[in-house]
Amino acid sequence: MPLGIYIISIFMTAQILSAKPCVEKVKQDLKKRCESLKARGCHPSMSVILVGDNSASMSYIRNKKKLCEEIGAKFTLHQLLPGISGDEFLNIVHTLNNDSATHGIIIQLPVADHLAVLNLPQLVTPSKDIDGFHGENTRKLFEGSTDLKLLLPCTPKGCVNLLRHYGYDVDGKDVVIVGRSLIVGKPLSLLLTNLNATVTLTHSRTKNLRELTKKADIVVAAIGKGHFLDRSFFDPSRKTIVIDVGMNTLNGKLVGDVNTENVKEVVSAISPVPGGVGPMTVLSLIDNLITAAENQLKG
Repeated sequence: MPLGIYIISIFMTAQILSAKPCVEKVKQDLKKRCESLKARGCHPSMSVILVGDNSASMSYIRNKKKLCEEIGAKFTLHQLLPGISGDEFLNIVHTLNNDSATHGIIIQLPVADHLAVLNLPQLVTPSKDIDGFHGENTRKLFEGSTDLKLLLPCTPKGCVNLLRHYGYDVDGKDVVIVGRSLIVGKPLSLLLTNLNATVTLTHSRTKNLRELTKKADIVVAAIGKGHFLDRSFFDPSRKTIVIDVGMNTLNGKLVGDVNTENVKEVVSAISPVPGGVGPMTVLSLIDNLITAAENQLKG
């Protein structure tokens, strides 16, 4: 073997943890569950409440609608004017909460400022809260649940399911989460702890962040800063697995919190942006919808 080829071959190149094969596999299961429900007279139906016409929100909604339709579920968008009053908004949510033909409800964020004070995560009844934000649903994480069929926050579920699809077990692993949001960091830290990982929850003001990530078996980047993590955060000997939750715009391009090109030779695996955690989050949302319909049919 020529020397140049030999030198190139000894460098580690990260495995790309694409969501696509996992999504295709799980979609088949969701289709079967949806057909089973319809055969029993229950057609799973998602309702999304959107205030205004935010372009990013519309893009997310299209992805949800597409996957709903692919598995055979119903999808309804309730698009409201930005100036809708608080009382009118609450009345729409109340109506959907009490509609037996609606099995899952999402309040698409962001909403107008005058509605943001309404404690939005608690407005959707827990049994239809397919985003998994209601206190009754997140409480199950505090109680130690490891059941990914529950209505739990979608991004944490998506992260764990992506790891499982590629054969990565978190049991006994040292995990560092960078980011402490209520949507990702905090619930994911609980879910991983329940699955017997040893979790360190960090954030932008953590003083020794590089020291912590260099010792981790798994790093989850969810800090919301484009290319925040570079190769200086990783020890090649650890063969770290990286889950990149970030969705940022940098120089007009969608990028993650991790500079993949910079780190791909010092980590063993990394989820791409786009094409990684994003599709897994939508998949988890549809799984929550089907689970919600199943639970309501039993109830």
